[in-house]
Amino acid sequence: MNKVSFFRSIHVKFVIIYVLLILVAMQIIGVYFVRQLEETLRTNFQNSLKERVNLLAYNVVEEMEKKRTPEDPTLEEEIRKILRDFESADIFEVRVIEGETRKIVGTSDPNQVVVGQRDTNLRITQSINLGEDLSSILIGNGGHRIWVLSTPIKSGNTVIGAIYLEAKIENVFTQMKTINRIFATGTGIALAITAILGILLAQTITRPIVDMRKQALAMAKGNFSRKVKVYGQDEIGTLAVTFNNLTKKLQEAQAMTEGERRKLSSVLSYMTDGVIATDRKGRVILINDPAAEMLNVSRETVLSQPIVSLLGLTDTNTFEDLLEEKESLILDYSTKKEPYILRANFSVIQKETGFVNGLIAVLHDITDQEKIDAERREFVANVSHELRTPLTTMRSYLEALADGAWKDEDIAPNFLEVTRTETERMIRLVNDLLQLSKLDSTDYRLNKEWVNFVDFYHRIIDRFEMAKEQNVSFNRELPTHAIFVEIDEDKMTQVLYNIISNALKYSPEGGQVTFSIKEEEEKVIVSVSDQGVGIPKENIGKIFDRFYRVDKARTRKLGGTGLGLAIAKEMVNVHGGMIWAVSEEGKGTEISFSLPYEQTEEDDWS
Repeated sequence: MNKVSFFRSIHVKFVIIYVLLILVAMQIIGVYFVRQLEETLRTNFQNSLKERVNLLAYNVVEEMEKKRTPEDPTLEEEIRKILRDFESADIFEVRVIEGETRKIVGTSDPNQVVVGQRDTNLRITQSINLGEDLSSILIGNGGHRIWVLSTPIKSGNTVIGAIYLEAKIENVFTQMKTINRIFATGTGIALAITAILGILLAQTITRPIVDMRKQALAMAKGNFSRKVKVYGQDEIGTLAVTFNNLTKKLQEAQAMTEGERRKLSSVLSYMTDGVIATDRKGRVILINDPAAEMLNVSRETVLSQPIVSLLGLTDTNTFEDLLEEKESLILDYSTKKEPYILRANFSVIQKETGFVNGLIAVLHDITDQEKIDAERREFVANVSHELRTPLTTMRSYLEALADGAWKDEDIAPNFLEVTRTETERMIRLVNDLLQLSKLDSTDYRLNKEWVNFVDFYHRIIDRFEMAKEQNVSFNRELPTHAIFVEIDEDKMTQVLYNIISNALKYSPEGGQVTFSIKEEEEKVIVSVSDQGVGIPKENIGKIFDRFYRVDKARTRKLGGTGLGLAIAKEMVNVHGGMIWAVSEEGKGTEISFSLPYEQTEEDDWS
């Protein structure tokens, strides 16, 4: 932590910036100087050799154009004498090549092995063909750089040969390394001196700033008694005097506002409703914690934000509309997954003169209330619809009987059977509603006892297998060992009855219903699967809602009330478990529910 604070110090930053500026300046100067010096040394080296090569070319031309007698020395001997005078410590080798035959007529190499041989060097060929100097820097065998030059030998405008030169240019780069080393040493010495001077200079600037920082920290803690020492009459000294005056005024202002702040803080802290206050332009100046939680925002980020933007009313309302709003506004922040509704009441803050100072908004979370109202309306509508359908059917058939159909021995029994069926359906509906009402009551109690769930499940399945009318086979995938679960046997019977009844209703002729139990670490999972028409993916999550039917016409035809799975869900939840469905259209549906389960040794139950 101290290390981090050290690097955050303005004193250290000032010294670092000062040193970095000097370093950058010296580096820029150094790079430019070194680059220019290297270019100059390399150019001088190359120009010096080129001048010597030009002089050599002049002498070679005279010898190549000279008419010789048998008594005169050969061209190779003359050129060898000339090249002997051309030898230098910076030169590896110089060759003279005849133009037409590309034959080497002379070399500075003492061995003279290559004299008379044809030279196939591409650079020499290009130089002769183009009549231009060609040069480049290559890496030699020892890793040293050499400069290669190929110069055409011209007689007038005709190229009659070429001079090939290999020179030691590594010495130039060695000199540059020495110069760079000297420059780096000088830079280091200069930086050390600069750092010392920077520290001394930074102290004169940062000392009063450090004092003002300490005073600011003390003020943040509520201590207004300290004074900043004034070191001079410059700009920093003036800033110190102004800082001391500011401290005095803040001390006076704090005494005046502290009482008001405490009063307001106390009021807002004990309010459960969300409160938002704005200035006269509609910008948020205050928001309490409940309001921030309701809107899922941070208090620091919403300050100075327009209230219409904060509440999401930009497209529908302006701040002036809110000032004139007399009734509550409903703010719907619901998503597809979860409803969320707030009610906002607005109150204008005005002076006695009528000048508007701002606006107070009070937020109430009415999500649960709206949800309950919606469920109540839906429940009433569903119950009314479910009762009206059989009552309408019964009235129609009873009116027909009253009109004389009771005399027809063929029709009357059918009408009476339909009336009896609809009556039984209404009785089942009322019984299911009473059952749900008991489950919703707070004083609902379960009569739990430990039951071997495998045997219990077998008994339920046996009952359905004996009473089934359609051609549906049963497949039992149940454990052979006992699984003891604490349940209300009557209520769990009803859960399984509702689930298995649905599986049988929607199973096709020749289909199969599978019953299974799976043990997990802290729960047991009971499943019933069929091979029916299945449930669309978008409807799976709704099948446990009250009065919800995937295929309403078929469900009514089969005598369902739409409450069976809803009752099963409530009873499973009361037992501390969960219920869910997995389905695929055209292949079938699997209804599963879990029950709390503690694995116990069988000996404990013996």
